[in-house]
Amino acid sequence: MVSTKSVEIVAPKSALTPCILDDDPAQLEMLSAVIADMGYEAIPTSDPEEALRLVKNGQCRLVLVDVHMPGMDGYEFLDRASRSDPGVHTILMTGDYTLDSALEAIRRGASDFLPKPIDRARLKRSLDDVAALYDQRRRVRALEEQLLKDLEFHGIVGKGPAMLEVFDFARKVARHYTNVLLVGPTGTGKELVARAIHQISPVNQHKLAVCNCSAMVDTLLESQLFGHMRGSFTGATDTRPGLFEYANGGTVFLDEVGETSLPMQAKLLRVIQNREIQRVGSPEVRHIDVRLIAATNRDLRAEVLAGHFREDLFYRLSSIQIRIPSLTERLEDIPLLVQFFLKKYNSAYGKNIFGLTRRAQTVLLRHAWPGNVRELENVISSACITATGDFIDLADLPEQLQRREAHPLEGDDWKPLSLEEVRKVHIQRVLEMCQGNRLRAAQFLGIGRTSLYRYLKRDGVETRKDKSGGAVA
Repeated sequence: MVSTKSVEIVAPKSALTPCILDDDPAQLEMLSAVIADMGYEAIPTSDPEEALRLVKNGQCRLVLVDVHMPGMDGYEFLDRASRSDPGVHTILMTGDYTLDSALEAIRRGASDFLPKPIDRARLKRSLDDVAALYDQRRRVRALEEQLLKDLEFHGIVGKGPAMLEVFDFARKVARHYTNVLLVGPTGTGKELVARAIHQISPVNQHKLAVCNCSAMVDTLLESQLFGHMRGSFTGATDTRPGLFEYANGGTVFLDEVGETSLPMQAKLLRVIQNREIQRVGSPEVRHIDVRLIAATNRDLRAEVLAGHFREDLFYRLSSIQIRIPSLTERLEDIPLLVQFFLKKYNSAYGKNIFGLTRRAQTVLLRHAWPGNVRELENVISSACITATGDFIDLADLPEQLQRREAHPLEGDDWKPLSLEEVRKVHIQRVLEMCQGNRLRAAQFLGIGRTSLYRYLKRDGVETRKDKSGGAVA
């Protein structure tokens, strides 16, 4: 007969340093001894400001606070500690415990509400629960770091189907391409994709030259790309090769190629067709061997129809085309991108920020991200500078995100609705935003896909299968 015993998983206690805040010296001494017997090294104090400094400096992540103290009561301390570090755990203690006061404390953010005299078993359970939570977060963070490494593609991170398709296509074309066109909104990371393609291509040992075509007028752009001879124009004091010669044997990346003029487009077409260039002011034709990657945020087909872009150049460039999705098309990648940028800017600024609070995460997921990944990186970069705790909170985000206001369901045509009607309208709007992708909609709504199907069935919404096998409205 085999006996089974339950195994208790004990979280490491050395990582958790409780602070005890009480104006009664006898209580401080007694609680310090009790907590020490439980395996925790506590910091006793009767000064609320000292306890707040410990929280702000990250020296303690758990505070046991007496509710009734002169100068600053437990509730005020709870509010100030939560503003200082949203990740801190606060346990309130009181001699006049009531159920209503306990519920009020929990609503205001307390981890627990203990009656005095303190029951040792309950206190130990509360401390062990917090220690286990921190150990869980530590292990989750280690897993996220490993996941980040596994999902990083030459400096680009993504786990959603849209980005995985980009990575897969980039791998396929990198070994065989001559010309590639990257299309997508500004800030989506087209240059990073271009660098990744070069790095995994057969010419990765040669140079990659980058040129932003929208940053220069035609004369300067021509000199930058093709080079010039001494005296060919005012200021040309010496002879210089252009980027095509500089990267001969390697890759040239032309960013914002849709901004070039028609005369410049004709010269680029000659490079692609004949693999030859002429320096400004020189009759000599030079042969080159480069791979060309171009990028644009414009609809080049529309530009061709409007007469702003050469049709023959468009077809030469777009023989292989990769579309980089906007950030709103890959919302599932935001948590991964946040971790990636936190790691980057923790190292750059000497910080040790673990993540974002829930309300900060909610704001990021609701934002429209017109600047795409570049905007998200700027937000995390500035938040890492201003954050003083271990977690980025709402107050650390840029002002325009903090002031974002919820819009009424129907604008000025607002009318009172039942909660059931509000739920139905909200689900339909999220589905429309996700283009019918129910898995993504369920993730955004914070519910399981099965629950979403149940709601839609209740609302009488018909379903059909999309090409990927998922149900859509």
